[in-house]
Amino acid sequence: MNINKNYLNLKDSYLFSLISKKVNEYKSKNPQAEVIRLGIGDVTLPLVPAVIDAMHKAVSEMGNADTFKGYGEEQGYGFLRKAVCGYYMKKGVFLGESEVFISDGAKSDLGNILDIFDTDNTVLIPDPVYPVYVDTNIMAGRKIIFLDGNVQNNFLPLPDETTMGDIVYICSPNNPTGAVYTKEQLKVWVDWAMEKGAVILFDSAYEAFIQDKDLPTSIYQIPGAKSCAIEFCSFSKTAGFTGTRCGYTVVPHDLVRNDTSLNKLWLRRQTTKFNGVPYIVQRGAEAVFTEKGFSEIKENINYYLGNARIIADTLTELGIWYTGGKNSPYIWLKCPHNMSSWEFFDMLLEKYNIVGTPGVGFGQNGEGFFRLTAFGNRDNVLKAMDRIRKIQL
Repeated sequence: MNINKNYLNLKDSYLFSLISKKVNEYKSKNPQAEVIRLGIGDVTLPLVPAVIDAMHKAVSEMGNADTFKGYGEEQGYGFLRKAVCGYYMKKGVFLGESEVFISDGAKSDLGNILDIFDTDNTVLIPDPVYPVYVDTNIMAGRKIIFLDGNVQNNFLPLPDETTMGDIVYICSPNNPTGAVYTKEQLKVWVDWAMEKGAVILFDSAYEAFIQDKDLPTSIYQIPGAKSCAIEFCSFSKTAGFTGTRCGYTVVPHDLVRNDTSLNKLWLRRQTTKFNGVPYIVQRGAEAVFTEKGFSEIKENINYYLGNARIIADTLTELGIWYTGGKNSPYIWLKCPHNMSSWEFFDMLLEKYNIVGTPGVGFGQNGEGFFRLTAFGNRDNVLKAMDRIRKIQL
């Protein structure tokens, strides 16, 4: 018997587990400290009334023999897939219900989608990046080439004539940097993928935070993208489903490689390894797309963007370089005094009782940078900014 030795190439601890450990150790030694968390991207506002009402109704249905639901469709109930298609139609994107797959969140599918790709494929991953992209490919033993994200390209790398790879991850709005690709920039990636026969894995988990009407909220708004891209989206940040768990993945029928439909491969994978998302949760997710639900959720998104604006304005006031915070809940800042990411983390925690995320945890190019999130309570965000103003710059 042999284990998958690729796991031995992983770092000993997942980034956010390490942060949690350091914070817990600090709090155990300083129990009176009022620690404000602006680190992990977890929401703080509750589910909106439209979602709760839909879930309550679904719970009642599960208690009635006439409306009880057992095993559902692995691909998701038709009512939710239809609602997703309607949402995309408002973006000018037309999908068939069979191209939509309901999941328990984008994170799962971003890892699981690799099942349908050969391990010999070379993967392109921007640096800095959401660690899941890297770790899931390390687990499979794939070759990874990192794309250079930096201040000069606003942490939005683009391919050139030397860029070679089979699979590329793109996240826009980006986690961790908050930067957003324009339509023109995404067109460069789509044209590259079409020319190389590559596949784009497009993470649009934060698309609902985009306020600029000229910025794309789906890669399928780019001509040709249906032939080269798979899109992943989540209700976690859009609708506060981090603890409720629901998302969706779009695999267009036009996406064919090796004379094989990737939609059919993914359907085969899901029907074998996935039993679907609970009916109650899917009814709640369906309510997100109703007029009432979307209006209520928009209020929550505006609340978080208000937090982001407070953080961004504070950094501007202090002369600290940053990106993000306008069309994204994330603010990516340059650590003052040329401090390393972990040095700045320790200083914020120990002197100012603020928790953020060290940029280096997202890759080597994140060294010297730091991520703050806007998902906190407004009062706590204001308190945290008052504390940050006391930093000697």
